Amino acid sequence: MKKSILPADSQTAHSQNETDHVSIMRYNSDSGSKKARIELRQNLFSFLLEGQKSVQYAETQVTINPDQFMLLSAGNCLMREKITAEGGRYRSILLFFDNNLLVDFFLRHPHTLGASNKKINEVPFLLFEKDAFLINFIDSLGFMLSSGQAPSVEMQKLKLEELLLYLSEHYPEKIQSLRNFSYEADNDLLIRQAITANIYNTVTVEELAFLCHMSLSTFKRRFARIHGTSPNRWLLERRMEKAAEMLKQAECKVSEIYFELGYENLSSFIQSFKQVHGVTPKQYQLSN
Repeated sequence: MKKSILPADSQTAHSQNETDHVSIMRYNSDSGSKKARIELRQNLFSFLLEGQKSVQYAETQVTINPDQFMLLSAGNCLMREKITAEGGRYRSILLFFDNNLLVDFFLRHPHTLGASNKKINEVPFLLFEKDAFLINFIDSLGFMLSSGQAPSVEMQKLKLEELLLYLSEHYPEKIQSLRNFSYEADNDLLIRQAITANIYNTVTVEELAFLCHMSLSTFKRRFARIHGTSPNRWLLERRMEKAAEMLKQAECKVSEIYFELGYENLSSFIQSFKQVHGVTPKQYQLSN
């Protein structure tokens, strides 16, 4: 049985870079029935246009027809594609995206994670029925792909955002279950929320790691993967950006803002400000 790593093995992708966070592509086949072992490196919205698709995980399986589409979590599965009409084809549009985009979506739209009294199903896929909006949305993906010009990454992210927002309004319980798609995504979201909530608090990186239920080394490693720098450096730069904004206001005094930015004494604040901006807070204020 053939094994494929997706989206890397797809020859129809507009971008084959494994660092891409999102990619939209067509997938068509003339084979009557094809089964393969699939290693999904990213989550996948599979929009079936013609034929039948079956996906099997270790604990469950699902089959869809062109009136439906599915969201598959990253991981290993068996996939069978079948042509159901004589002279027909298997046609679909695929939208791959990684967990970082899910984390960003949940962080920017916290209302989508509202409390629910119902138990959330933790299956590795979500099944949706197409309605008028979703049919038009899928058609828009097809037009975008047939324009002759590869869609930009930003455009592809925008289409993913549009879809997630619509699904969050019409399938709120299913969208909440996306939190269960990846333990790593949950950890990333927790790190982002903890660091954002404590930018201006007198909290150490060790304490942030504790709040996120992680060892210090794990917290630093995950943080660096998300933000591309260390927690200490990120906090320093955010606090000094805020300090610079405050110092541009004539009524703000250096002696009055350091505690508000999470510093316990003035000397350490002055030292940090100079480390980032190259001048003391007073010099910066006089020059602006």
